[in-house]
Amino acid sequence: AMGHVILKDFYFPEKGERSAYFDNYVRRYTDMPMLVMLKEKVLPDGQTVMVPDRYVRASDFNGKLGAANNPEWKTVALDMSGKVVLPNGAIGFRWGADGRADAGQWNLEAREARHGTEVKLKLTVMEGEQASSETAKVGFPYFGGIVSEHFPNNASGDAASNVLVRTVPVQRISLGKEGDQREALVATVFDLQVANYGVARGLPGEMAAKDFNDDTPYTPAWQERITGTPREQLITVAHQFAENADKTHGKSMVIIGAAMNHWFHADMNYRGVINMLMMCGCIGQSGGGWAHYVGQEKLRPQTGWTALAFALDWIRPPRQMNGTSFFYAHTDQWRYETVGVDEILSPLADKAKFGGSMIDYNVRAERMGWLPSAPQLKTNPLEVVRAAEAANMEPKDYLVKGLKDGSQVMSCEDPDHPNNWPRNLFVWRSNILGSSGKGHEYFLKHLLGTKNGVQGKDLGAQDGRPTEVVWHDQAPEGKLDLVVTLDFRMSTTCLYSDIVLPSATWYEKNDMNTSDMHPFIHPLSAAVDPAWQSRSDWEIYKGFAKKFSELCVGHLGVEREMVLTPIMHDTPAEMAQPFGVQEWKKGEIDLIPGKTAPSFAVVERDYPNVYKRFTAVGPLMSKIGNGGKGISWNTQIEVKQLGELNGLVTDAGVTCGMPKIETDIDACEVILQLAPETNGHVAVKAWEALGKQTGLDHTHLAIHREDEKIRYRDIQAQPRKIISSPTWSGIESETVSYNAGYTNVHEMIPWRTLTGRQQFYMDHPWMTAFGEGFSSYRPPVDLKTTHAMQDRKPNGNKEIALNFITPHQKWGIHSTYSDNLHMLTLSR
Repeated sequence: AMGHVILKDFYFPEKGERSAYFDNYVRRYTDMPMLVMLKEKVLPDGQTVMVPDRYVRASDFNGKLGAANNPEWKTVALDMSGKVVLPNGAIGFRWGADGRADAGQWNLEAREARHGTEVKLKLTVMEGEQASSETAKVGFPYFGGIVSEHFPNNASGDAASNVLVRTVPVQRISLGKEGDQREALVATVFDLQVANYGVARGLPGEMAAKDFNDDTPYTPAWQERITGTPREQLITVAHQFAENADKTHGKSMVIIGAAMNHWFHADMNYRGVINMLMMCGCIGQSGGGWAHYVGQEKLRPQTGWTALAFALDWIRPPRQMNGTSFFYAHTDQWRYETVGVDEILSPLADKAKFGGSMIDYNVRAERMGWLPSAPQLKTNPLEVVRAAEAANMEPKDYLVKGLKDGSQVMSCEDPDHPNNWPRNLFVWRSNILGSSGKGHEYFLKHLLGTKNGVQGKDLGAQDGRPTEVVWHDQAPEGKLDLVVTLDFRMSTTCLYSDIVLPSATWYEKNDMNTSDMHPFIHPLSAAVDPAWQSRSDWEIYKGFAKKFSELCVGHLGVEREMVLTPIMHDTPAEMAQPFGVQEWKKGEIDLIPGKTAPSFAVVERDYPNVYKRFTAVGPLMSKIGNGGKGISWNTQIEVKQLGELNGLVTDAGVTCGMPKIETDIDACEVILQLAPETNGHVAVKAWEALGKQTGLDHTHLAIHREDEKIRYRDIQAQPRKIISSPTWSGIESETVSYNAGYTNVHEMIPWRTLTGRQQFYMDHPWMTAFGEGFSSYRPPVDLKTTHAMQDRKPNGNKEIALNFITPHQKWGIHSTYSDNLHMLTLSR
């Protein structure tokens, strides 16, 4: 509703001109000028409307607009003369451009990519030369009328329909090859967005709100019935926020915390706020934008840490997993899923294509390589390579064949089969069985097999079983064989663990800490030795490595295994499938690793030398280098200097002559030396690497600190401010406050999106099918979590359901508060 006010009064004011600052910002830094195809859709009432489809791409035109490199990934717009243009910045300009005409055009300069001339893009097809006067009725999904048992809704008037039909300015353009051309109806994202918000702009036969008091989505009057916030207050705040942003060029800020993130449709709620910030040109402007605080975590020296944490100096790629998918599957919460796909599907979606249960979509995403898997295959990955060698086949080809003929199966398709259970769980820096795990009772029942409070019935009893996952009538209980926890207190997770390893606490170990609350890197220093049998985290894991290397001899040697990695962002693989979604499992397309399925890689593991490798910097940092976020750089100098700093391994073996990582301080030095945030020379190399993609010079952001190399002893003496690096979109400066998106706006570095800009619209088929193409109001879903408890223990009184909105649960998460009387006193 605030966005509605901002669009109406600052983009279509009754008096005066549109905000010049807002206009310039959204033309350059958002997708508002980009063209979107429209397609016909017949509604249940028989009415035919147009609906937004996908962005128009260079590949849609005769000659592909001269874009020989990745034309399917280059979006188009209209210039003020009415011609179709190819602006810089889309993701297609980022990859494969070396030596080509489009090299160095992945930037947000206001230029036409084909000839480099400056260009001003049309926001609406109604402006400039060859202005269009044609309009079309366009349908947008609406969810605000959904009746929830415990929350208010607004299903009156226009809002009673689950499809909002709006009037949108459109234009006809010619697409296709010569001799096979077709006319297409298109609209700009701006014109579609204005219509989605229900803003009137004087179009003939317009279907939009007459004024702010019109009870139609998404007016101030409309929201009042849902939130209870008086419309006058909302209008005032929206006006003041936007007016300040207009006068100060973006210095209006939204500060927000984790509360919104706990709602089912958190991402849509966030997009509503972010839309407002984009409309007002706040993102990337110092003093404005988006400030989201959840705790005190920010891994600033990220690329130095990843090299050490994931052993990228020895083996690539690493095997990794996202926690949400892992625990949702292996705690069997999917068996009790109460939210049906049909409950959140767009009324404009083809329901025949979107059935099943929630877990089905996770499985499909894992099979297509959109998400990681753990475990990855039902067959031991060591056995996959051995079997391939026995069959005289390349392991990749062997796995492709096996997945296609069914002899190999991905674990995600049968998470309850014993072969696919997680057997060992090592917990470090987490109280996952206490307060940080979502669905505590399911962890206890299915992972641990212990007493639990699971109340609901599973999908077997509810006749809502998934279609992509093997169903076992009897759900497994107690999948884990071993739980090991490192902690300095007897937490809840420790109480459920088989082994508890006492870890050193803050003043008993050497470590480092960075935060999103300030730009410094500072140490944890060992003031005293660890108490009794406790050890530092580094020493504990080093001890694991040493003992494992001894015990594995005769069982595991130098082994080759298959690793599946998902299609990663910030890599060329993110351009795997340009149009639509085709699944190899359904025979719609061939199984192509890294394009229609996860990437397959064979890695070699030297198990008897795990300890040696753990305590030395491996050869890949010198041979391949380091990097992150889609750029890489040479690190031979840094490895040589680490050898001089930490010393070299002198013992005979695979690590002889390599830099040592014997102690926790050695490990800190590795991170500090390799990360651009703490090594000025690396920062300059990183900015240079990014400049090859953007065609612009960014080294001025770090060149004045090129000679700085922050060491562990330096931060012990005094916490040091980090150095600006391309890992982050803000800069460290004495004159500019840190602000996310700053380098995108001021260095013209594209956002990591299809258009290269901040996007109001998402054209992925799954996003549009679930009604998330444009931001719209999504009410709280009915999780049906209270149903299992209703009428269980009647006492003659009326039952009521309470909705708790709780503050940050610091007693269970930031729980060291309770160890310190001063902190307890302050918190009260």
